[in-house]
Amino acid sequence: MALIVQKFGGTSVGNMDRIKNVAKRVARTFSEGNEVVVVLSAMSGETNRLVGLCHEASEFPIGREYDLVISTGEQVTIGLLAIVLKEMGYNAKSLLGHQVPIVTDSQFASARIESIDGQKMKEELSKGTILVVAGFQGVDPLGNITTLGRGGSDTTAVAIAAALKADLCEIYTDVEGVYTTDPNVCQEARKLERVSYDEMLEMASLGAKVLQTRSVEFAKKYEVPVMVRSSFNDAAGTLVCKEDEEMEKVVVSGITYNKNEAKISVLRVPDRPGIAAKLFRPLTEAGINVDMIVQNISQDAHTDLTFTVSKEDFKRGLKIVQETASQIEAKDVVGDPNIAKISIVGAGMRSHAGVASQMFDVMAREGINIQMISTSEIKVSCVVDVKYTELAVRVLHEAFGLGKSEVVEEKQG
Repeated sequence: MALIVQKFGGTSVGNMDRIKNVAKRVARTFSEGNEVVVVLSAMSGETNRLVGLCHEASEFPIGREYDLVISTGEQVTIGLLAIVLKEMGYNAKSLLGHQVPIVTDSQFASARIESIDGQKMKEELSKGTILVVAGFQGVDPLGNITTLGRGGSDTTAVAIAAALKADLCEIYTDVEGVYTTDPNVCQEARKLERVSYDEMLEMASLGAKVLQTRSVEFAKKYEVPVMVRSSFNDAAGTLVCKEDEEMEKVVVSGITYNKNEAKISVLRVPDRPGIAAKLFRPLTEAGINVDMIVQNISQDAHTDLTFTVSKEDFKRGLKIVQETASQIEAKDVVGDPNIAKISIVGAGMRSHAGVASQMFDVMAREGINIQMISTSEIKVSCVVDVKYTELAVRVLHEAFGLGKSEVVEEKQG
């Protein structure tokens, strides 16, 4: 008997027919002799609808009541799935975040999981109960409902798998696995059989929408094997697992892009100790994550500082930075929401030189100007004008030989 956590996203539970389809898949896994915990998202579009209502009520609605509202979508789906499973003759029980309990900090709209008490779940599973848990939500030490941020149901699923020491965490979505890039942008995109935690972590953080970043962090930390697969067919998915030698032989595994980014530039900032801390501290206190940061070489004791934030945080972040800029005597603050981040990712980049220069050469040949650059051991990211996103993805995918045709030719050779 294996303990399996299955997570189904919004498109998988988008209507009653799809919820019944999920119930059949869950029942089949249970009938094969496994203990099953199911984690669900809200119906597709429901969270956006709830967020929209909050923004109609207030320009900046983030807070306790905001989380109370947007967490309700998952309550509907878990209740419906449990009802369907019971109708099919299975013992099913739905659990909200606070009923597990999934304890988080009090950072509303982007709470982080601090602990999960798996004892109650283990007791229920031992009785032959199929547990249906609300994703995306938890409870803080004061008893307030919290939400984990976009894609938080993935984090819920992997965290529960870690807490229960599950044998496998299956993430069911509307795609068949992890691809070398977005198939909607590049027809030559190819599904990967396996990808390392580190590669998936980079891909998730850089815009790949298959898995949420924190879910991969949990998977890596607790070595939870994660299978990404489609909820609409039985095709083999992509296994996210520990890195091995075969993975290192592939220089670049994937190309990602993220249009959900905006750029903020602070001009003529006094170049003296403590200025950067004064600039970024208010953003941190507001719960705004800063991504790429570039600071120019100082001239006449002044410098320009540019960084990126998510589009959701752009207006709020711009307002905060404008207030701070006057305090630190910076000349001006300008923002640009029309950017995209293009990245190449691969474990093999650790041991292969010249990958970044190849990326820059490809972009230059297409006349794509690079505004910012960021690197790590296994990734190179560039910020470009959003209008070049699809072009950049396609030419880089071809340049690094990631397409289906390249693999066929390689096998024939």
